[in-house]
Amino acid sequence: MRMSTARRPRGTRALEALHFSVADVQDGLGPFLSVFLQSKGWSVAAIGTVMSVGGIAGMLATTPAGALVDATRRKRAVVVVGCLAILLATALIWLRPTTAGVAAAQIASALAAAGIGPALTGITLGLVRARRFDHQLARNQVANHAGNMLAAVLAGWLGWRYGFGAIFALTAVFGVLALAAVLSIPAAAIDHRAARGLGHADGADALSAWRVLLTCRPLALLAVTLGLFHLGNAAMLPLYGMAIVAAHAGDPSALTATTIVVAQSTMVVVALLAMRWIRVHGHWWVLLLAFLALPLRALVAASVIQGWGVFPVQILDGLGAGLQSVVVPALVARLLHGTGRVNVGQGAVMTVQGIGAALSPAFGGWLAHDFGYRIAFLSLGAIALLAVALWVGCRGMLQAATSVQTAS
Repeated sequence: MRMSTARRPRGTRALEALHFSVADVQDGLGPFLSVFLQSKGWSVAAIGTVMSVGGIAGMLATTPAGALVDATRRKRAVVVVGCLAILLATALIWLRPTTAGVAAAQIASALAAAGIGPALTGITLGLVRARRFDHQLARNQVANHAGNMLAAVLAGWLGWRYGFGAIFALTAVFGVLALAAVLSIPAAAIDHRAARGLGHADGADALSAWRVLLTCRPLALLAVTLGLFHLGNAAMLPLYGMAIVAAHAGDPSALTATTIVVAQSTMVVVALLAMRWIRVHGHWWVLLLAFLALPLRALVAASVIQGWGVFPVQILDGLGAGLQSVVVPALVARLLHGTGRVNVGQGAVMTVQGIGAALSPAFGGWLAHDFGYRIAFLSLGAIALLAVALWVGCRGMLQAATSVQTAS
């Protein structure tokens, strides 16, 4: 991943610092939330339900948030407001860990995160333009995963040493760093036409958001496949952490931190390799590998509910999620280049993906509550096989679409 320092566009170092620091903020407490609520006496089903409430709110907001990012020239402000909202929501969870308090906080966090994701994509496009986007995207994801990994290590140690309160404080520290990083990006360095996916020669009359969503069949297929994948995937990590804690096989804070560190360290390596794999094998094959990781992960999780099982389970998570974090935004940007609706397209894909992710905790929590963790893991893995089948069945259309975009 070499790039001459002198030739790098302005603001990219601050952009990477933003991705590093926002990693611990964008997901709120992440999997630490489930073990925190478990320590407060919440049932698995209740935890899954309240997490799904936030997921549904985020799902509903993602496409409008993408449209907002396309329309506004204040993309940095979207990130600032989002980070502040998540920090306030995190404080609410600590102060009021009741059903109403946690549900309200989850909704606020999800709405804020819905804007941060497209805003980061738009800022990246605006800084480096389409030609450098894939390369910069990979650098962003390496920084993001490294930030997540460091935050998890610190959270695990602080939680073990000082309790859950220290984990909440750590999120606040990363939030302040994220605010400093985004404000360090020069506003004048962002090309707002490029940030929408419009080239210098493209006309000003961009396609409407809904026209893009309804007419781009490869985009719709990608979204549905990701929705199925995340229906099986989103509940896996919190459920596995709770399964091990319930079996008294590990300290809650240290165990949760380990799950994150293993996955994120794998994602760093995978993100570094992803763009090379795309150049050699193409988007379709790389995403197929990402989709195949989940059924195997589910099988391992169902077979090994032990502390050491975190390693194979989370390495497979890192493989699937790490590839998707680079390939999906790159593929959407390629499919929608020239439309002026790249960010609303990203939002649309994230919306359908969010439907699956929102339903997953409630579905997985209900299965675990009524049938046990092993059945829950196997059922989630079976859903992921549907994503694989759909992706394989539409191979021709997807490969044709990406080859046409490459040639144009």
